[in-house]
Amino acid sequence: MKITVIGAGPGGYEAAIYAAKHNAEVTVIEKKDFGGTCLNRGCIPTKAYLASVNCLNAVKSAAAFGVNGEGNYSLDQKSVLERKNKIVATLTGGIKALFDKNKVKYIQGEGVLKDKNTVCVTKADGTQEEVVSDYVILATGSVPVCPKMFCYDGKRVITSDELLNFDFCPESMIIVGGGVIGCEIGQYLKAAGCEVTIVEMLPNILPNMDDDVSKQLVRQFKKDKIKVITGDGIANVSVAQNEVNVTLQSGKSLSAEYMLVSIGRRPFTDGLGLENCGIAQDKRGFIMTDKHMRTSCENIYAIGDIVSSPMLAHVASKEGLVAVDNIMGKNTEMDLRAVPSCVYTDPEIAVVGKTEVELINDGLTYKTGVFDMRTLGKAQASGKLSGFVKVITDENDVIIGASIVGEHASDMISLLTAAVSFGITAEKLSKIIFPHPTMSEAILEACEDIKGESIHKM
Repeated sequence: MKITVIGAGPGGYEAAIYAAKHNAEVTVIEKKDFGGTCLNRGCIPTKAYLASVNCLNAVKSAAAFGVNGEGNYSLDQKSVLERKNKIVATLTGGIKALFDKNKVKYIQGEGVLKDKNTVCVTKADGTQEEVVSDYVILATGSVPVCPKMFCYDGKRVITSDELLNFDFCPESMIIVGGGVIGCEIGQYLKAAGCEVTIVEMLPNILPNMDDDVSKQLVRQFKKDKIKVITGDGIANVSVAQNEVNVTLQSGKSLSAEYMLVSIGRRPFTDGLGLENCGIAQDKRGFIMTDKHMRTSCENIYAIGDIVSSPMLAHVASKEGLVAVDNIMGKNTEMDLRAVPSCVYTDPEIAVVGKTEVELINDGLTYKTGVFDMRTLGKAQASGKLSGFVKVITDENDVIIGASIVGEHASDMISLLTAAVSFGITAEKLSKIIFPHPTMSEAILEACEDIKGESIHKM
């Protein structure tokens, strides 16, 4: 069986390797880099930058932990960039090694669907090659949304693609969009010495999360002296030689050296040749698939940011495996009931399942259990006091959602993701013996709090 994968991001490259392990003959077509946006211009670069901030914060607070030493500590952007590039090179090299080990053929170039079995690849030197296969998996990812009114030029008005390759720290930055990207980059820039203003059109930053979650981050941003403007949009943008001038819908004026646009991403299907195979898209441009990740063309599958599921690397990866399973004859469906989402700010944020806002809007009955991190022994010992765990259950005590704010939130959310996925009750989860002292004990206490039985809740 021959399978062609267009795109080598997390969804595409994992699908390719998984298919090869199931004895398929696999060809991957990618016009840019192994690892796609996540590895080169998204998840990994931002986490590398934030790791530098965490290190800076640790040395600045060393005296509070009884560690002697003095110094005017700061971030050196050139060194931070160099470290990031080394990490990316290591990981992209690892993907290439996995391709070689699993005999996955790789072609660098732009792939276009000629028909349902043929992909025409145009290489950098202008030469073309046709790849014929039994099945095709589309995994071309997404690109930043940047409306014309924002005057994007890639120089003064930028997206994260440009910013993550800066070898200097700007003096000031207006960030348009208070979602995950805006919040993570905003906190990094402030720590690096940049004056940051985040503008979010909706009432709260992190608008897809509950109010108590976003408010916790707003409190931290106030401590960081990051200016946050919510409930106000961009009315006008003008770019001068050395600055960007912004007028908000409220009439307020802002100026900064640069403006970062982080209001979302759109599926990248430009020039993919979908029309040649009759592949249907919805009104927003997402490729329509069934639960097996099959498109309207029976032997072509689509995964990742080009379909309407959450734009997350781990979702794309799982969709890739589901697509391959169905190509191999298994009846596997994509289940999106328990998708964890993480924000790598300080404090970290991680959520899964239903939010309180969703449940209220749907008129559903639910209960919550909440426990503050600062009550934990591990939080006190490590000096990481901010945050809480919130567990949401239905009328049958089944865990249907959860939020974690605090140290290691992104690691702890997996336990609650399993609970949501498998329909575990709060009572049953509270019967587990949690190790002490750990931050994860807050999950135990939150589950016990559903019935008002939390031992350590103040």
